[in-house]
Amino acid sequence: MIDVAPQDDKPKLLIVDDDPVMLSQLGLALGDEYQVFTADHPKRAWQIIAAERPQLLTLDLALERNDPESGFSLLERCLEFDPLMKIVLITANDTRDFALRAMDQGAFDFLSKPFDPDTLRHLMRQARRVGEWQRQNEKLLQTFDVKGRLGHLLGRSPQMEQVFEMVRKVAPTSVSVLILGESGTGKELIARELRRLSKRATKAFVNISCGAIPDNLLESELFGHEKGSFTGAHTSRPGKLELADGGTVFLDEVGELPPQLQVKLLRFLQEREVERVGGRTVFRLDVRVIAATNRDLTSEVRAGRFREDLFYRLSVVNIRMPPLRERQQDVLYLAQYFLERFASEMGKERLAFSRKARQSILHYRWPGNVRELEHHVQKAVVLSSGRLVRAVDLDLGEENPLESLSLRAVREQTDHRMIEQALRRTCGNISKAADELGISRPSLHDLIRKHGIDATSYRTNTDAQTSDESE
Repeated sequence: MIDVAPQDDKPKLLIVDDDPVMLSQLGLALGDEYQVFTADHPKRAWQIIAAERPQLLTLDLALERNDPESGFSLLERCLEFDPLMKIVLITANDTRDFALRAMDQGAFDFLSKPFDPDTLRHLMRQARRVGEWQRQNEKLLQTFDVKGRLGHLLGRSPQMEQVFEMVRKVAPTSVSVLILGESGTGKELIARELRRLSKRATKAFVNISCGAIPDNLLESELFGHEKGSFTGAHTSRPGKLELADGGTVFLDEVGELPPQLQVKLLRFLQEREVERVGGRTVFRLDVRVIAATNRDLTSEVRAGRFREDLFYRLSVVNIRMPPLRERQQDVLYLAQYFLERFASEMGKERLAFSRKARQSILHYRWPGNVRELEHHVQKAVVLSSGRLVRAVDLDLGEENPLESLSLRAVREQTDHRMIEQALRRTCGNISKAADELGISRPSLHDLIRKHGIDATSYRTNTDAQTSDESE
């Protein structure tokens, strides 16, 4: 059975369920807000998806002889066809674990039967809003210079170009990658780009925050558990590594792993096999592992807090995400992107930064990196009145010591900082620093003498903190 509603301007919604009564109930509950299509079989559902490209879909996983794999197959095919399609699962209580697995693989949310129609409508509106925002964001990304972005990673600085090049080279492989960087720099974005550009792009991406899950639950979260293996284990449950089979698992803040789990993770990386807590069955998995940390794992290894053999297993390739203060060319570029994105999302006319707002953005240290920049620009768009976003809207405090200086003084301070940063990044190598700065070696020697900089100190002092940056 396939029912097709009359054409109109409402968002398109496909309801997939093998129960005619449920199809009718869902259609009645949602028909006033959506252009509703219905299908009672995966093949018929796919015909509608290919022809109508619905933005939203409700899905019963057990479509063929109560086999949930038929629903998982359709889910995977839908998200491969349109990664921004929002899929809400309508499930029975006894399929809750399947619903969680489907969410790990890209479904938006789930609702258990029986459900309240108002709850359903609210959930579908939420899915619709998120989907519309993501599609607007995709369109906005297309307006930015292709040379200044890689997927959702943005940046025009030499440091980011190096990151882009490394991601392009490493993504097609299956080697483990360790992403290094301070909080807020965008480590998860790199992980998602590694997956997007790989042969696993349509497979699961499972994110595990090692620092956010209590130690006593983390083993079960990673490796799963069998029924009765501990108090509260009322059913058997696959772990995140199992759910990621065929795809990618992202271990965020891997430096937070307790010692006993470091041993178990190392064994998995060596054997590619897992055993659930309390179980004896061995599961052979095909999973790519990407890890990230804001800690210095080399120091953690020396201190005995992180296993050296696990460190080498995770860091087959290292990608360092530079902090925003080392990416001076990117600060205004990113700020402009966030400004346009939030203005569009909030339905405001095209906004621009005032001169003082731009100065504040350039001279602030951004200790929270890109995440902090995004937060302040979002706040500024909310608070702005008129077409200009002012410095006071950004709420960056009194951290603008250069504002009262002359143009010459600002230029000299900027030159001093840029030289120090280049020397720090190249460990005092004058030739490499000159190449980074785009000047000749003699010119750099002259500037080093002019600013009284001791280049030799950077050959060992690579941990010094950078100061405020501007253009």
